[in-house]
Amino acid sequence: MKHPQCPVQRRSTRFRALLLAAVLPAFLPAALIGHAARAAEPFDVWLTALKAEAAAKGISSKTLEMAFRDVAPIEKVLEYDRKQPEFSQTFWTYLNRAVSDSRIERGKKLLRQHSALLAEVEQKYGVQPRFLVAFWGMETNFGDYTGGFPVVGALATLAHDERRADFFRAELFHALRILEDGHIAPEKMSGSWAGAMGQTQFMPSTFTGYATDGDGDGKIDIWGSLPDVFHSAARYLSSVGWKGDETWGREVRLPEGFDLDLTQLSVKKHISEWQALGVRRTNGVDLPQADIEGSVILPAGAKGPAFLVYQNFRSTMVWNRSILYAAAVGYLADRFIDRGRLVATQPPDDKPLSRADVISLQGNLNRLGFDVGKPDGIAGSMTRQGLRAYQRARGLPPDGYPSSEMVDILAADPG
Repeated sequence: MKHPQCPVQRRSTRFRALLLAAVLPAFLPAALIGHAARAAEPFDVWLTALKAEAAAKGISSKTLEMAFRDVAPIEKVLEYDRKQPEFSQTFWTYLNRAVSDSRIERGKKLLRQHSALLAEVEQKYGVQPRFLVAFWGMETNFGDYTGGFPVVGALATLAHDERRADFFRAELFHALRILEDGHIAPEKMSGSWAGAMGQTQFMPSTFTGYATDGDGDGKIDIWGSLPDVFHSAARYLSSVGWKGDETWGREVRLPEGFDLDLTQLSVKKHISEWQALGVRRTNGVDLPQADIEGSVILPAGAKGPAFLVYQNFRSTMVWNRSILYAAAVGYLADRFIDRGRLVATQPPDDKPLSRADVISLQGNLNRLGFDVGKPDGIAGSMTRQGLRAYQRARGLPPDGYPSSEMVDILAADPG
């Protein structure tokens, strides 16, 4: 579900509410929802008009015939598009799954195995090898899981559906251009249910904008060619501000009484300024002396780890707009080189919130005068800002973190 500045089809909550997810009544059966939201125009009529438009854009009749042979709406795609996760993930549940011991060990081996190729890519684009392998691991478990849906069929299904027709129609035309240019055969163009493709999980528009021929064979194959995979990922990252001479961030220690209103990505300060405010490395040592800016974030709230994050963290969030995803990529990359094991530990009462919990939290914030919009079960930025304002008003640590404790506190607050 990514546009040219966000290449990856996300499976989270993320990282995140989903970027393009819309909330529909949870009690409606998936099939019913799909039929209700589908465009009124019959698929075959719609497809005829789409082919005519594609031909006007320069797509050959041969490509159109191959691409749309036996294409029909895929009900499973609509079900996935409507599906809302019943539980959100906490920082710890997300991190434990994303940065497992097995993934760390496999990533180390792959770094060694592909060291020459990765060094070549770093020389050209300035993206450090450990980060490229971390993105690769996060996206498809090093190429193991690239998706089993036919990209053209999935995109046609979503482009015919009224809910996000314009976005997916544009992506479908990009996919047809990829086929027209001969990069991949239609039957081999597989991906996620929303059209994210290959070992980088690029959307078609990201492919046409940034994917590159790394092995010099005249085609771009992000499904099977690792030179193409790494060159394409690095080219994209370099285009969104990646810095090859910086890391992503580090776990830090905050002083007693630290102003939690400063723990937001919107607050950027020079490292020397954070040092002056009492921020230190986890072992108490001074922060590094470097001419860069960073932000302090608390992805697990005031009771969890604090991180000082830099530009590469922000670049990762262009790839995927989830703080959890960006933290996991950075942490995984550090673990590949035996650096950065977290000092903070998972609390025993850490548990994900259900959609009902989040709806309760949102409803009570509204009831108490902290407007967070219509309760939808997704703890997005508006909900977190409203929660932060409530915490500040009640003398609680204003971390904006929607914990189970805050759900109970809000429910018990008479106003």
